[in-house]
Amino acid sequence: MKSLNKFILVVLFAAIGVTSAFGSQTQTTYAATAILKRGSQTGDVWDLQFRLKMLGYYTPKLDGIYGATTTEAVRNFQRNYGLTADGVTGTDTWNALHTFSANRYELDILAKLIYSEARGEPYVGQVAVGAVVMNRLQSAKFPNSIEDIAFQPGAFTAVDDGQYWLTPGRTAYLAALDAVKGWDPTKGALYYFNPDTATSAWIWSRPQTVKIGNHIFAK
Repeated sequence: MKSLNKFILVVLFAAIGVTSAFGSQTQTTYAATAILKRGSQTGDVWDLQFRLKMLGYYTPKLDGIYGATTTEAVRNFQRNYGLTADGVTGTDTWNALHTFSANRYELDILAKLIYSEARGEPYVGQVAVGAVVMNRLQSAKFPNSIEDIAFQPGAFTAVDDGQYWLTPGRTAYLAALDAVKGWDPTKGALYYFNPDTATSAWIWSRPQTVKIGNHIFAK
């Protein structure tokens, strides 16, 4: 199952220009503590370049080298997120990247969650489930990593009943990419539920934002 997920990711990322080989870099789940700057060549540079590529700031092939292109990509990201545009990836830049992006490991988690929770929904509904996760990532009410949000006790039915471990297809990964890139069909929702099966009075009390497919989204 894991090898199939990697195959899907390789094919998908090749199509969008991410061509580095799997298994050759260290995957970082939480914010890196190392300060990266021009000349750095560590596993964290691969993570940094991947995150910047997902957001559209870095266009070449990933090479793990913090050169002029990576420096300029970091500067552009910093400018757009209100950070000091010095081209150095320190704590503030890492925190912003981990709040508004994903690495390959986290993208795989997000695709699994989307597939297990919304595989029967229209594409926009699948993106919407991913958007809820990204909205939670930016909220102080929830854990500060995609992994911890996905596995927060009681947060997602598919994790509780084991469907999370089903193998997602290409569509789920595309939906995950769109959610990471900032498409939010939910209008800022932090929750969703199926009105035909929901029994919680609390979830019905949340301010609703939109209904997409079989899910109502709410804040």
